[in-house]
Amino acid sequence: MPKVLFVCTANLQRSPTAKDLFQNWNGVWETESAGTMPLPGRNDLTQQLVDWADLIIVMEPHHAEHIQTHFKTNPDKIKVLNIPDRYFRNEPELVQELKNKVTPILETWKPNSKL
Repeated sequence: MPKVLFVCTANLQRSPTAKDLFQNWNGVWETESAGTMPLPGRNDLTQQLVDWADLIIVMEPHHAEHIQTHFKTNPDKIKVLNIPDRYFRNEPELVQELKNKVTPILETWKPNSKL
């Protein structure tokens, strides 16, 4: 089962919403979420999570930069959504934006493909 890691800043709103929304999506995807600067009790982004993921979907460009600066990974497996930090967890507008932007990525993803 392919694995996708969703990353935002605090691991409080955007990435947990994406994790829950796309878990077992079409019976195919395993998901996890993490933050570059998570709040206490939330998932911290680690090398282990980066290695675990076949695909890393980040909310903003600075998240991709953080991963490339602090972790070893192929930059081709990182995709930026450009979803700003202005939503609450599971907010309908956030859910719709995630569906609009993530679904095409997951539908066209192939192992070892460049996104």
